[in-house]
Amino acid sequence: MMQRKVLVAGVGLIPFSKPGASEPYDVMGADATAAALADAGVAYVDVEQAFVGYVYGDSTAGQKALYRVGMTGIPIFNVNNNCSTGSTALYLARQAVESGVVECALALGFEQMLPGALTTRYNDRPTPFDDFDRETDALVGATDVPLAIRYFGGAGLAHMKKFGTKLETFAKIRAKASRHGARNPMALLRREMSVEEVLDSPVLMPGVITRLMACPPTCGAAAAVLVSEELARRHHLDRTVSIVAQAMTTDTPATFAAHDMIRLVGFDMTRQAARQVYESAGIGPADVDVIELHDCFAQNELLAYEALGLCAEGEGERIVENGDNTYGGKYVTNPSGGLLSKGHPLGATGLAQCFELAQQLRGTAGERQVDGARIGLQHNLGLGGACVVTLYRAE
Repeated sequence: MMQRKVLVAGVGLIPFSKPGASEPYDVMGADATAAALADAGVAYVDVEQAFVGYVYGDSTAGQKALYRVGMTGIPIFNVNNNCSTGSTALYLARQAVESGVVECALALGFEQMLPGALTTRYNDRPTPFDDFDRETDALVGATDVPLAIRYFGGAGLAHMKKFGTKLETFAKIRAKASRHGARNPMALLRREMSVEEVLDSPVLMPGVITRLMACPPTCGAAAAVLVSEELARRHHLDRTVSIVAQAMTTDTPATFAAHDMIRLVGFDMTRQAARQVYESAGIGPADVDVIELHDCFAQNELLAYEALGLCAEGEGERIVENGDNTYGGKYVTNPSGGLLSKGHPLGATGLAQCFELAQQLRGTAGERQVDGARIGLQHNLGLGGACVVTLYRAE
């Protein structure tokens, strides 16, 4: 249960860019931090602890970025939880404020990525994916397809076989993301795409994934300033957006024991975290107005519909067919364009989702504003594994 109210006083995001086209990670991180501080109306000296997320970088890269903003001697914690790194930093900052340890905490995430598919960096030792690879080899077969494509492609294929989901459905999810991304000036990809264009793009995994169904490697940074309600009142800070519930989960034995690719890519972590959040907040999925979820692949967006309780397991395709994942439907999923359009700088993604939902709940999202948005849900998933689900409310 939440112990005291935690407010999202300020958020900052820099436009994402292709690898090689961005500033260095420390510049991006400092710029996102400065934007969040300005949005909150506080100075860096007011921040008592900072939690900095990144996946590809040396130790204390968080200090390198924040020293550009100021050197105040505060604790700076470096965080790495694969693709859920940014929201893990947010989770820790929220805990620090909620518990009363601090009144003001910063969550920052950045990534300076290389072109191409994700790979491991330390190949002279066991990787966190060894067990995942063995299970995927047994369920999908050993191939030279990059690891993330094989995992989520295998999960998409399992859903197709089990529930009759059509490849076109995943293409429709990608086309929807492009329409949303076209409204977002911060998105990397802003061109609308047709279902046919998505289907006709180069094949990454035959019969399951085309290139346009996968998010692009991206560089970028995002940040959030979290404060107690007491501090916000004293300093007349924005009190519109609060975190009303948050849960973080990791894998259970069922991840491997189920011998199911859908479970292997985090379905159970998501379902458990979502249930905890709904129970803590005293609401259900039907009460949610706007959602930023982890669409690293179009296939994972559909799996997330089911894991988050937006529909029963096996009914994700119905949400797509009914238009219940976009404006005018039951839920607006990824109004930002999601990872598919905005890009996926691993350490920044969770905080970029926070940025979008803060804008939506403030009513300042411009062309992509969801009418009457008051409750926002965030889902950020990292294999290996960790999942963070966060529920926000507009006061």
